[in-house]
Amino acid sequence: MDDFIAARSQMALSLGFHIIFSCIGMVMPFFMAVSHYYWLKTDQIVYKNVTKAWSKGVAIFFATGAVSGTVLSFELGLLWPEFMKHAGPIFGMPFSLEGTAFFIEAIALGFFLYGWDRFNKWFHWFTGVIVGVSGLASGILVVAANAWMNSPAGFDFVNGQYLNIDPIAAMFNKAWFSQALHMTIAAFVATGFAVAGVHALMIMRGQNVLFHTKSFKIAAIFGCAAAILQPLSGDISAKDVAVRQPAKLAAMEAHFHTEKSASLILGGIPDEANKEVKYAIKLPGFLSFLAHGDFETEVTGLDKIPAENHPPVAITHYAFQIMVGMGMAMMGISLVYFLALWKKRDWLTSKWLLKLFVFATPLGFIAVEAGWTVTEVGRQPWIIYNVMRTADAVTPMPGIAYSFYLFTGVYISLAIFVVFMLYRQIKMVGTLYDKE
Repeated sequence: MDDFIAARSQMALSLGFHIIFSCIGMVMPFFMAVSHYYWLKTDQIVYKNVTKAWSKGVAIFFATGAVSGTVLSFELGLLWPEFMKHAGPIFGMPFSLEGTAFFIEAIALGFFLYGWDRFNKWFHWFTGVIVGVSGLASGILVVAANAWMNSPAGFDFVNGQYLNIDPIAAMFNKAWFSQALHMTIAAFVATGFAVAGVHALMIMRGQNVLFHTKSFKIAAIFGCAAAILQPLSGDISAKDVAVRQPAKLAAMEAHFHTEKSASLILGGIPDEANKEVKYAIKLPGFLSFLAHGDFETEVTGLDKIPAENHPPVAITHYAFQIMVGMGMAMMGISLVYFLALWKKRDWLTSKWLLKLFVFATPLGFIAVEAGWTVTEVGRQPWIIYNVMRTADAVTPMPGIAYSFYLFTGVYISLAIFVVFMLYRQIKMVGTLYDKE
């Protein structure tokens, strides 16, 4: 493994690990706040138990996310010094604000965890809401920085110099809204389905059924509502990418030839040598419609883009197909669940519905990982789109491969530790709260 691939692999590993904890940190506090609100309004002890149990999970994920996020910030400077040298002064504002949001989140979480029976009950609840709001703001600000890499703004690039820097314009670039919206909804989908799936499994096992039923309903409603909204944000993102990054869209769809009434491709195996997709289902005109809102509009193919600027087609295409496939599966489950809430109440206690949620437990996070693969791999070979190539930004320091192996070991160990802690927490729920 050469140093360039090692540097990219290390960033991919770090980002892929951290994004899971970021999603949970953005969303779980809202679940916690809802259950806490129900306890304050109904005085049902089960909601207090749910709130306390979830708050411990939030604390575990917050601590792990803080560690992995700190590593990521160091890696930007260590692995990509040329990038940070020029980009830091331009898109540093969202990172600085993200740091502020992180500190607010940490303080509010401390107040919430240690505020039971010490604060006014509504102030205590409000600190939990602040944990969620600041966590959500933190995630959106990081996405704004990434969006800048896909849609550079806020500077003039003249003779290799970055002039007339405007941090506000950089932060609110043309991609920030669509990316932030898509990522925020994805976080609710992934976390909602993961939490609902765990509680569905506990219900099926007959462990503390009331506790897990209340928990399942809160998580499922959040996750299912977000899953139904996600295709709308996906459509906004696709139309945005079609205009700003036609090479990425072409790679996502393995669209090799520029044409009008372009076909939407489902599945298939891209053959880059022969510029075709084998074994795919093609829907004529639908790519034109999804990208530009018209069935006849021309869609730029890879043949209009210089070969040296082509993203890796196969990886981008497969990741996009996985993301869409997982999203459609969760949307289908969501429609079934809301039908059960509306018309078929007897379905809510059926094992087949619970099994659907257990099956869907990892789907949201698989979709999130695939979506970030599309975002990052689809931008290649650029680290700043159409401005700086990734190969020109990497550190000249040798031995990056050893760093990659080391960090891989660290992240695997950390993942095992987190799984162990969560397993213990879930096991404790069945005994501790039954005794109250």
